[in-house]
Amino acid sequence: MKRIICKDYNEVSRLGAFMFAQQIWSKPDSVLGFATGGTPVGMYRYLVDMYKDGMVDFSAVTTFNLDEYYPMSKSHKQSYDYFMWDNLFSHINVKRENVFLPNGGAADAQKACDEYEHKLTLHGGVDLQLLGIGNNGHIAFNEPCDELHVKTHVIELTEDTIEANARFFDSRDDVPRKALTMGLGSIMKARRIVMLITGKAKTPVVKQMFSGMITPQIPASLLQLHPDVTVVLDTEAAGEL
Repeated sequence: MKRIICKDYNEVSRLGAFMFAQQIWSKPDSVLGFATGGTPVGMYRYLVDMYKDGMVDFSAVTTFNLDEYYPMSKSHKQSYDYFMWDNLFSHINVKRENVFLPNGGAADAQKACDEYEHKLTLHGGVDLQLLGIGNNGHIAFNEPCDELHVKTHVIELTEDTIEANARFFDSRDDVPRKALTMGLGSIMKARRIVMLITGKAKTPVVKQMFSGMITPQIPASLLQLHPDVTVVLDTEAAGEL
């Protein structure tokens, strides 16, 4: 894994946006994998600014998101579908029919996962995947566990993840207990991966991820096996490297 250490969150966000713009410049019909949460918001703002300045064109791009709460309607303000349109998609010229997220409102969760995996395969997989990392080492909603899932699947969220995400809801009780998420195999099939990490709270898990040991208890450690991963960190997150 390559790593680039930046001075702060703003620099991490700007570099992340440039890497995604560069991918579109080299392949205008790229399949891009996007993520949600607090970390990528700055990157999305930079991409919007680049689009408004005429620097990047999303009209031929296809996007796949990593995950979605379950059950969760698209119109809910805490759905990842709402998040992506609010922070990125509604501000650029991506075509609605080229935007894909797991269907958190599906009656049959496993069927929705199977259909999502099939769509991903039909589009030839992801050219450039954005990732963040949870304090417990999860990527997407692949939580620490004894066995890792390969394909898109239904996951029971851990108490740590529920606690971390409670700040986005009115109360902890409102956080869904399940999610639909790409599996580690789906993520590892991406041709390139960029992970953004910021803040002192991530320092311990960053150290574990780069330890040279691979364990399902730190799902992000599996990225050590991928041939093209760039981890972009601020100085706080990289404090123990």
